[in-house]
Amino acid sequence: MRRLDKEITDNKVIEEILLRSDICRLGLVDNAEAYIVPVNYAYHNNIIYIHSAHAGKKIELLKQNSKVSFEIELHHEIVKSDIPCGWTAKYRSVMGRGTITIDNDPAIKKKGLDLIMRKYGADMELNYEEKTLARMTLLILKIDSITGKQSGNW
Repeated sequence: MRRLDKEITDNKVIEEILLRSDICRLGLVDNAEAYIVPVNYAYHNNIIYIHSAHAGKKIELLKQNSKVSFEIELHHEIVKSDIPCGWTAKYRSVMGRGTITIDNDPAIKKKGLDLIMRKYGADMELNYEEKTLARMTLLILKIDSITGKQSGNW
């Protein structure tokens, strides 16, 4: 990281970003080109859980190469200035790399779905029909490396 003054070194702050943000952007490889897809997710114990369909471009690319990068940000805000080019952004973000596995075990799917549903506010009892679990895929992103960056006063 070029600007070490912006680096987040506190793992608790990095975990807060992972837990509180709503969107994760996955970076995949499509032949020799980058492919980015935003996803809903949940984070727990160095793993990002992602709900997905069984088929589609994301799944095709993951079957070819399970290594991914990801980006998650929190509190993005533009800070205006009276001076041209004096504007800035206030944010906290994490970027990382990891490996995605696909798990179709119903018990693992339920665990991942429970985390995702609770993250987005579900407070009811979570019972899933077998056919619902059968129609979806759970992507498990094990984080290999992660860095945090922030700008602005926190």
